Amino acid sequence: MADDALYPIAVLVEELKNDDVQIRLNSIKRLSTIALALGQDRTRTELIPFLHEALDDEDEVLLAISTELSKFVPLVGGPDFAYSILPPLEKLAMVEESVVHDKAVEALCKIGAACSTAHKKEYVLPLIQRLSTDIGWASRVSACGLYIILYGKLEATSQSTVKTLFEKLCVDDMPMVRRAAATHLGALTQSVSADLVKTDMIPMFVKLINDEQDNVRPLAVRAAVEVAQKLSKEDTTALLVPPLHAASKDRSWRVRFVVADQFDPLQVAMGGELSRAELSPMLVRLLRDQEKEVRMAAVEQLPKVCKDLAKIDRATMYTTNFLPYMSELAQDSSQYVRIKVAEVLVTLAPVIGSEKSLELIVPLYVKLLRDDIADVRMSVIPSLGTLNDVVGTDTIREQIIPEIVTLSQDPQWRVRLAVSEQMPGLAKALGQGAFDTHLTQVVLTWLEDAVYAIRNSTSSCINELIKVFGEGWTKKALKPLMQSMANSDEYLKRLTSLFLCKRCAESLDKDHVNSVVVPLVLKLCKDGVPNVRFNATQVLQSLEGKVDKTGLNKVVPMLKEMTSDSDVDVQFYATAALKVYE
Repeated sequence: MADDALYPIAVLVEELKNDDVQIRLNSIKRLSTIALALGQDRTRTELIPFLHEALDDEDEVLLAISTELSKFVPLVGGPDFAYSILPPLEKLAMVEESVVHDKAVEALCKIGAACSTAHKKEYVLPLIQRLSTDIGWASRVSACGLYIILYGKLEATSQSTVKTLFEKLCVDDMPMVRRAAATHLGALTQSVSADLVKTDMIPMFVKLINDEQDNVRPLAVRAAVEVAQKLSKEDTTALLVPPLHAASKDRSWRVRFVVADQFDPLQVAMGGELSRAELSPMLVRLLRDQEKEVRMAAVEQLPKVCKDLAKIDRATMYTTNFLPYMSELAQDSSQYVRIKVAEVLVTLAPVIGSEKSLELIVPLYVKLLRDDIADVRMSVIPSLGTLNDVVGTDTIREQIIPEIVTLSQDPQWRVRLAVSEQMPGLAKALGQGAFDTHLTQVVLTWLEDAVYAIRNSTSSCINELIKVFGEGWTKKALKPLMQSMANSDEYLKRLTSLFLCKRCAESLDKDHVNSVVVPLVLKLCKDGVPNVRFNATQVLQSLEGKVDKTGLNKVVPMLKEMTSDSDVDVQFYATAALKVYE
């Protein structure tokens, strides 16, 4: 065994030689403990150099070393000695495995930020220079993420060096290096003054947004958001808008997609006036793009257009610029575009008002309800409540309800499910009279649906309808059906009647529970199918606290009798139910 002073490193050396990766990982995760045992001086002079020499291992181990070293500033003596941690991280930043060099860059940024300005110039700048000019592409990719430590924080001579190095990375021969430069340009922009953005960042941005590779240009478009945040309105108009217009017409759909996808962040960064004048025309162009992915991204942005405008001005913008193309999009050849239209269409109705919604939104809504693709029909249904709030119940009753009745029998069960989930909202909007006339029978029919999810959703729906219409509706509309189902020869109908009893009891008062629910459940306690009987006991258990004295005189003896049932499951659930009544 080594002496006490050398023992931590001796153990580390032995463990890092072990063939088992997990043992080596566990050893690395104890680096902070080892550093504490060694003290600050020996951590700087012995542990860090040892790690620098030991960086020949599995990527998983190297990733763990980067993670641990990012915590080492206090362990080497604080910011005054943070530079001592840089050498092993520099070596890790040269590793080609992206997760390793990305984690090394993250650690280098943290440690570099802790260094004094003098140490940044003495240690960090040379490190970035070495990585930026290294022959390995991974080094140069890593370097792109490190300029945020120095840019705008050194004196003029050193700042000129930093600028030149980053400019070279923006036109590097390797596309992945230029991608890294574009990826980090936005964060770099945020770390410098507005003057440096104009003089330094904009030329780099222009080079990257005009790059020959279509996997570089989209990243430059994303960086435009941060660039716009630092520029005045005049500078944005002159320097940023022309490249963005060009990007919205780019030959690559990926670039056009990002322009559409970043519409909202861009309009926030550029301000309302520029958004209306410059970004909105771009979005109109993208709504008519030849690629469905671009059209989908553009449609998704419609509810966010010009959120800062007064409602009347925003309505004018929608009706003038965007809604003329919605009819075309609602018939798009791509079902995925139509799904996006179905999701956002009604969100425009509150903005443009009742009159324009009747003219422009309702016909498209009906068209989407009739779409051949089930996912389109299903996507438009959830917005029914919002449409009702805008156009009123008369329009819904006359133009939409007939379509809803048709959809209630849709061959796709997910469509029927989506319709069933909208019924409580429709009930509130239409009132009991209109709902009973058009939709009550639709809801009750779903209780006999072949799909369990529909029957279960309908039970929840009916529970909500009781809250809307009151217990009187239960006796009038629901009780006859429940009794019919409980007397049915079909096992599933009898079982469904129990599920319905359990769910509806949540909203019914004590009188209705005892007059409607309890007699029906007691009848099914004697059912010939054990599955029905033990579900009946579970319903009785859930009714505890709602059963009156007369009901108790029937429920308790029934449960006692069922504890001796021929089926063991019925015995078990009956015993459990009986305990809540004793």
